[in-house]
Amino acid sequence: MRNSAMAGRDITCRGLSKTFSGSPPVDALAPVDITFRAGQTTALVGPSGCGKSTLLRLVAGLETPTKGTVMIGEETPKDLAHRGGIGMAFQDASLLPWRSVHSNVALALQLAKQADNNKAVDRLIGLVGLDGFADARPAALSGGMRQRVAIARCLVTSPELILLDEPFGAVDELTRARLGSELPPLWRERGTTAILVTHSISEAVTLSDRVIVLSPRPAHVIADIAITGRTPADIESSKDAVTRVLTAAA
Repeated sequence: MRNSAMAGRDITCRGLSKTFSGSPPVDALAPVDITFRAGQTTALVGPSGCGKSTLLRLVAGLETPTKGTVMIGEETPKDLAHRGGIGMAFQDASLLPWRSVHSNVALALQLAKQADNNKAVDRLIGLVGLDGFADARPAALSGGMRQRVAIARCLVTSPELILLDEPFGAVDELTRARLGSELPPLWRERGTTAILVTHSISEAVTLSDRVIVLSPRPAHVIADIAITGRTPADIESSKDAVTRVLTAAA
């Protein structure tokens, strides 16, 4: 488990922008100021190619801002990631082909220099619906199964922050629904902060406490919608609010 002294820290993005060099250069992210609240699950939605994944990669420390800063409390993302405080599951599962499912999940513990925890690894393998596949290699798994391994690996270090880029996009609809109902309580009970990129308005509203709507590229924030209720009527109302903003921005 992570040090409780590390918990409860907001993620602050100030004047954050990203331009990719090229001919011509591509402005992916306009200067944005966003605070991701500690312990909340925030969904990022917007048109395809608007810069959602770029923003996620900047928060992860995988891209360097052109301008501005990202801070997690008093730390940079790279500082936190170095000791396993950030868990990531992106569209590409990026599993090591010579390792088993169990070994791929456990790798996150090794890289974070955390103690081996077979019980936690096995629990997460079961939670993502891969009981019986702990010894299988990635080549024997479907794309959706490989993505589920990546999600388990993302969670096994009990990170302070998890970053999810279309994490359920490669799984079938039934599995997607099950993971969507079972996984968020797992990170919420730990007080983990989560940021989710998705093209699905329903997924954004169902999984999140807050939906940030981004404009077409270069992305800037055009709406920040709190999800205040979980009844069917509340969910439909929130979906309608997000849809109206996206339609107006198209």
